[in-house]
Amino acid sequence: MDTAHASAFALAPVRAPAHDLTPSRTSRTPTRPAAGDVHVWFVRPPRSGSVPRSPGADAGTAPDSGLTAPDSGLSVAELRRASSFARAGDGDVYATAHAALRRLLGGYLGLPPAGLTFVREPCPGCSGPHGRPAVVQTDDEPMLHFSLAHSRGLVAVAVAPRVIGVDVERLPSTGTVEACARALHTRERAELAAVPPDERQAYFGRLWTRKEAYLKALGTGLSRHPRIDYLGADLRRRPARWAVLDLPAGPEHTAAVAVDGARPDRVTVRWLPAHRPGGGPAAPEAAYGSTTDRSPR
Repeated sequence: MDTAHASAFALAPVRAPAHDLTPSRTSRTPTRPAAGDVHVWFVRPPRSGSVPRSPGADAGTAPDSGLTAPDSGLSVAELRRASSFARAGDGDVYATAHAALRRLLGGYLGLPPAGLTFVREPCPGCSGPHGRPAVVQTDDEPMLHFSLAHSRGLVAVAVAPRVIGVDVERLPSTGTVEACARALHTRERAELAAVPPDERQAYFGRLWTRKEAYLKALGTGLSRHPRIDYLGADLRRRPARWAVLDLPAGPEHTAAVAVDGARPDRVTVRWLPAHRPGGGPAAPEAAYGSTTDRSPR
């Protein structure tokens, strides 16, 4: 994660209509989301290239996401983890995800990204120290909650002043849909079967990202069987006390966010350029399309 000050990556808040999930590009540092707001950030990992060695990375070197250089802010443990993946591309995604998380939270909290300390909340099932991740705050402001997800080619970070979960997944293959459909809720399987074959991959992706976002927000992850909770099209049957919304993530991915309580007043989606060592932030990519979702899903 990144030791450079948050202002280096040029981000700014966007005031958008309620439930406006249109991807946008912005500048300047982020301000904390208001009580009814959710901020979602997407980052596209750079392609693999040469591998820079970072101090403290031990025997291995982290992949060249541009986020594992000395100014990345990644901890020694994170650098080692990034270098441990069998495929360099997976290490790139991991490094990009954790560096972006530190950059963003450092910006929100006014702290150096490398100085952030992460802890685990108690597991809601067994009270063990493996529940939702949290960042230690040094001010008297309300707790800033976050969630991190990454899939091949895309990273998502969600931030809110209440418990939150986010998930992003690359569109699954037909074989994956067939193999994993059995893990869905009975009603979800029926909905999936009713969808035309050429639409099932995207439909399954939306179901699965809603489910994982919700389970991450609960703090259980997949230790709670995904078959238990219904996250299909019928909003009335979804878990009470939770709002789960689909997010626009481009043509190759699906994404969703889940928050504790009523649906957000505003969900703002931004694209954050991946950090490049020595040269400041990369130029922002064009955001995908103009998809706007105004439903309370």
